[in-house]
Amino acid sequence: MNMTNRNFVRGLCIIAIALLFGLVSFNYKIGQLSRSGPGLFPLMVSSFLLCIGVITIVRSHFDAPVPLSYNVKNIVLIITSLCGLALASQFINMIVGIIFMVFVSTFAGTSYSVVRNIKISVGLIAIAFAFKNFLGLNLPLY
Repeated sequence: MNMTNRNFVRGLCIIAIALLFGLVSFNYKIGQLSRSGPGLFPLMVSSFLLCIGVITIVRSHFDAPVPLSYNVKNIVLIITSLCGLALASQFINMIVGIIFMVFVSTFAGTSYSVVRNIKISVGLIAIAFAFKNFLGLNLPLY
């Protein structure tokens, strides 16, 4: 299998992310299932992600190869949207950052819809409010 198959490379990337977070989780106390430590949840999630990565690689051997391609403009748009989210959240507020991220990142897609972007922004803002109010996270929403 060569590195020009998008499904194979996708599996490798998933495995790399799983290993990164899985290895970092060992820096925290794992605990037991009855009394879990802060490292147990990231270890479990990264283990599932590792399994998905392995399945993706195995499946790439049986499926027709999909050529690997990338678009520099789309990569720049996604990085810009994430940096904009971070900067707006730091200096203005997170609601502005979420709206910026959604409207800029969707330029990387195949179609652009202002109505869809508004719906996505409202959904993400609602999730951010739920995280703030129900989980007690300190998010700079306003």
